[in-house]
Amino acid sequence: MDINWLAVLAAALSTLVVGFIWYNPKVFGTAWMKETGMTEEKAKGANMFKIFGMAILFAFFISFILQFMVIHQFGPMGMVGGPEFFDSAKPSFAAFMADYGSAYRTFKHGALHGFMAGLFFALPVIGTNALFERRSAKYILINGGYWIVCCTIIGGIVCAWPVAK
Repeated sequence: MDINWLAVLAAALSTLVVGFIWYNPKVFGTAWMKETGMTEEKAKGANMFKIFGMAILFAFFISFILQFMVIHQFGPMGMVGGPEFFDSAKPSFAAFMADYGSAYRTFKHGALHGFMAGLFFALPVIGTNALFERRSAKYILINGGYWIVCCTIIGGIVCAWPVAK
């Protein structure tokens, strides 16, 4: 199984779409600005190229690693050493991949695992930092919720989008 770089990129870019909606003033944007102390003046003085560029890069990293959590077939492939060792792997590997090589490769399944990654990994990381920064519960819920939604969508995209042959 190869990495689907197009799916990883699309999943990373999906975080921008979610962010445009999530942090819109009519959704959570106004509350987020209040909780972070952000003002319109501060926002206008920002280097948006740098901010969005780094945001896409970080989302790409997240999308890349999440595929290994949501696509179960990466586990057995890692056990034989990767694609270059498929031909020399034990017959049980070939039998397993014949039976389960495309099992659970759906948006729904990937979204479930992405949701769990967001809830049990991203939220605690954000929450821990926020506690030491003396941020509010509202701040944790807004930002943690954003990453739970993003991880859910990322997981769905990278799991369901097969590698083009």
